[in-house]
Amino acid sequence: MNLLRAASTISLLTLASRITGLIREQMTAGLFGANGMTDAFLVAFRIPNLLRRLFAEGAFSQAFVPLLAASRTTDGDEATHGLVDAVATVLLWALVATSVTGILAAPVLVWLLGSGLAPKSFDASVVMTRFMFPYIGCMSLVALSAGILNTWRRFVVPAASPVLLNLSMILCGWALIGPLERAGLPGIYGIAVGVMLGGVLQLAVQWPALSRIGMRPRMRWTWRGFRSSSQHPGVKRMLVNMGPALLGVGVSQLSLMINTQISSHLGEGATSWLNYADRLMEFPIGLLGVALSAVLTPQLSSAQAAGDTERYSRLLDWGLRMVVLLALPCAVALLVFAEPLTAVLYHRKAFTALDVMHTAQSVMGWGVGLLGLIAVKVLAPGFYARQDTGTPAKIAVAVLILTQAFNLVFVPWVGVAGLALSIGLGALVNATWLLFGLKKLGSYRPEAGWFSFSLRVGVGCLAMGLLQWQLASRLDWIALGQHEVQRALIMAASLAASAAVYFGALALVGMRPRAMGRPR
Repeated sequence: MNLLRAASTISLLTLASRITGLIREQMTAGLFGANGMTDAFLVAFRIPNLLRRLFAEGAFSQAFVPLLAASRTTDGDEATHGLVDAVATVLLWALVATSVTGILAAPVLVWLLGSGLAPKSFDASVVMTRFMFPYIGCMSLVALSAGILNTWRRFVVPAASPVLLNLSMILCGWALIGPLERAGLPGIYGIAVGVMLGGVLQLAVQWPALSRIGMRPRMRWTWRGFRSSSQHPGVKRMLVNMGPALLGVGVSQLSLMINTQISSHLGEGATSWLNYADRLMEFPIGLLGVALSAVLTPQLSSAQAAGDTERYSRLLDWGLRMVVLLALPCAVALLVFAEPLTAVLYHRKAFTALDVMHTAQSVMGWGVGLLGLIAVKVLAPGFYARQDTGTPAKIAVAVLILTQAFNLVFVPWVGVAGLALSIGLGALVNATWLLFGLKKLGSYRPEAGWFSFSLRVGVGCLAMGLLQWQLASRLDWIALGQHEVQRALIMAASLAASAAVYFGALALVGMRPRAMGRPR
């Protein structure tokens, strides 16, 4: 199986998601700017997203996907279907209870994340939290479906479905702003409507794909069915594995909560600046980290279940080389080209030059740690495939403490950008720790040629970085905002030239990225 081709398929589909996500953020920035109401929406949206990462894409997926892959390898499809049915039933009941609790406790949740919001913004955030909270239910079931489809090597639907969320938010935002404001309500409520619509649509497209492989879950709605499902050995094993995974993912989400709380006290717009920068950082993470994780996790789990330690190590080595090859130039771009990227994407209408400056500083903070943020997506599955969720959790706890120590140093110094910088530095520590942990276990043995490989990538990044530095310093990207089309075309040409210089430099030093399509 050509893993690069599979990862490229996911990356292309994720690219569509990230592009529509950027359009969504551009719309939000243009219509609403960076102010108390955008901060209110971001706090409200972050609450179900936080739980989604905690219970769906986070601890649940980390415990479920390796168990699913191992079950299919050792027990066959029929037994695996029974596992899926039991897990889906228990998950459904847990989601109903969580959604009801979240709607009732919305004021407390908003206070925990954004106590620094102004009273009007706080009240609006509570309203939007209550409306959007059931989104966690939709997305948790989507994560269940994606885990199944990825294990069966059906990558297209899980990778493409996030586009539906972005399109829903864009369409509802544009269509409802006028009617809502005429009714005396904040226009940003329209984007909240789009969130719920997008969650329902994402779930709806998963079901036909599951039916085609004969793995659509049969969920039991009765109490007896729930009790029977909760006694399934696979469910018990998954819950045991979820314990440490919840700790690990919970630590990262606690860090996000702390950062959101801190940013709400740094003045109106600070939470929004951090979010707009986060969207730029999520672009390479989505294209590279998510794609590599989706491809590698089932493969690593199967290799571990089959006892093929040689293939297990080669898969990790291939994934890490992909991270260095593709994530390092992205990190250079976020550091050197932050202001041009921010200006072209967001600088229009309500989004001012001051907003560009603060957002670009946060982008640079993310750039420092981008390599670590993406490498964790490859290294952590190395532990999860061994059904070891405890080690990454312990490391995450230590990194959380370290990140908050970084905050004490950097936030007073550089403001909201210090929050991004602290997380980035923490991610580098996290990735390094995971790497040495896998090597100490003997699970990962680096293949030959890493020094020359890294040197060649470094040459390519240096050449590309020099070009971007010249483009960033010689052109006034803010003033070019008077000619939107011209600025966009210059940016497109700049990025194309950067890619050409990078891959051209790699070719000159004898590297052929296409030859890395599969582990040796």
